[in-house]
Amino acid sequence: MRAVQIKSTGMAVPQRVVPNSYFNEILGEDVDSWLRENVEIYERRWLDPDQGVASLCLAAAEQAMQRAELNNTEVQLLIIATDTPEFISPSTASVIQHRLGLENCATFDVNTACAGFVSALDTASKYLKSDEQYRNALVIGCYGMSKYLNLQDKKTVTLFADGAGAVTLSAEEPGSSDMLATLQTTQGQYYDWMGIYSGATKEPVSAEIVANNDQYLKFVKRFPTELNPQMWSSIAQELCKRAGIPVSEVRMFFMTQININSIRGMLDILELPHDRAITIMHKYGYTGSAAIPMALNLAVEQNLIKRGDPILLIGSGGGLAFAGALMRY
Repeated sequence: MRAVQIKSTGMAVPQRVVPNSYFNEILGEDVDSWLRENVEIYERRWLDPDQGVASLCLAAAEQAMQRAELNNTEVQLLIIATDTPEFISPSTASVIQHRLGLENCATFDVNTACAGFVSALDTASKYLKSDEQYRNALVIGCYGMSKYLNLQDKKTVTLFADGAGAVTLSAEEPGSSDMLATLQTTQGQYYDWMGIYSGATKEPVSAEIVANNDQYLKFVKRFPTELNPQMWSSIAQELCKRAGIPVSEVRMFFMTQININSIRGMLDILELPHDRAITIMHKYGYTGSAAIPMALNLAVEQNLIKRGDPILLIGSGGGLAFAGALMRY
């Protein structure tokens, strides 16, 4: 099989900055103190009312392609990971393929919620490894969850935000691939604990749905606090075992960013210092399937990782879906 490498990264966020003080005003109580002390979110970015996620995908993709020095004829595969697409149908990937002018490019969307980017990265790498018609791939994670938030629901409105992150992947001649080990798994018993449960075939949006605010994201049940740290640490140990790399040698972890305490809990289980994981929720809130590629982009820009460093990407999202990728940057 051919070797697969990350060539470049990119990201984009909306211009609108929403500080915690905004929620103090609309909810009529001090939520800023709780957010700062418990989840360390200070502000986030939201799309404008007339803006969709495609605009963020386009900006992140253009940056990644420019950095990789790829033109519109050199990308053969585009995968977009999102559960907040531009449209229910057609795919957001088809929109971006057209706007980028990508010629002879296969496209599709992946929806494993907030695990989506790592799922898409795994999928793209397998295309590149096994099929010689694909040489370069563009993988984008995007999130526009502000469009699905009930402004009076304190449990969701203060956490979720918008953004996009992109990477380009390239296939080289047979050799040592930078993609060392991957894993995807699902615990479907949690499918009805959190989600957007209207707008599709089960419950199309109706006047009754809107009247009851049922078109918005909802936390239905509280997830066990230990679930993510235990699953993430287990995935990390399994992937490192497969690749023959001690967990202690992983230079940096890129995790789902919904709860900083879950990230620290995972690192505690692995007996690693907290600075092994970059965290971006402080300025950007929780950006779902965009969080991991955004964090990766910032780590690259800040020279926190260098070529050849082992890195671990682990995402989890509604479903519950889990995806992990151990690779050399």
